[in-house]
Amino acid sequence: MTRRTASDFHPEVLRLFDLYVHGLASRRAFLVGASKYAVAGVGAAALLEALNPRFAEAQQIAKDDSRIATSFIDIASPQGYGTIRAYLAKPAHINGKAPTVLVVHENRGLNPHIEDVARRLAVDGFIALAPDALTPLGGYPGDEDKARDLFQKLDQAKTRNDFIAAVAALKALSDGNGKVGVVGFCYGGGVANFLAAHEPDVAAAVPFYGAQPPAEDVAKIKAPLLIHYAGADERINAGWPAFEAALKANAINYQAFIYAGVQHGFNNDTTPRYDAAAAKLAWDRTIAFFHAHLAG
Repeated sequence: MTRRTASDFHPEVLRLFDLYVHGLASRRAFLVGASKYAVAGVGAAALLEALNPRFAEAQQIAKDDSRIATSFIDIASPQGYGTIRAYLAKPAHINGKAPTVLVVHENRGLNPHIEDVARRLAVDGFIALAPDALTPLGGYPGDEDKARDLFQKLDQAKTRNDFIAAVAALKALSDGNGKVGVVGFCYGGGVANFLAAHEPDVAAAVPFYGAQPPAEDVAKIKAPLLIHYAGADERINAGWPAFEAALKANAINYQAFIYAGVQHGFNNDTTPRYDAAAAKLAWDRTIAFFHAHLAG
């Protein structure tokens, strides 16, 4: 099957899909709006189905890959929801102590794509921990629409504390080197920004197309940042000028890249919004950044 790309969809359909997946438009609103751009034999429902994730087709690292070891662990979070469940991926053979990375998912919880991202990090020599913010609601339900609906029921103050607890758990791992990086995507990008400002144990943070922190929080950031934005992401990019000004005003160590012409979610290879060239460049930069700041 030929893989669909963003260029196969009208820009307005992509905009409507972005609103839909972020809870800013209902399924019906998407279908009504997208119907104007349907073509013969391909209705609005088919457009939505074509844009939805294909996890199995996109998997890069198999669950039983011999280079890594994976498991699920429960992390105590007394200031959050009490316990958060997380997917742990490690190199199969660790010489000495390994650098660690917290992986923060999008607004659908710990789905197969984010597990795969954790495994990719393990192959590159990191201990990766991917918590599931939906733990208190039964965990990722195996359905993206249900997951999105559940996500809106979370108390975000408690959820943020769950991720803070996950940072502490990573820092305390016996085979970790005590240095913790954070990478997050969309919702998770916003969490990466939050943790950089509020969690002193974060040694490096990489937000992918994440919501920017308020200006008063930027002054608290001590960790170096590697920031990735999609060029065609007007919704998120609207907050970048103020964020950049605050970063400069507070002399924060940061690098920022805007990948021209690509869509929000360009790193997620399970959907047509994925852009292979931009994703590879952004991911190579991310791995190099983490090696530079988390080694030793």
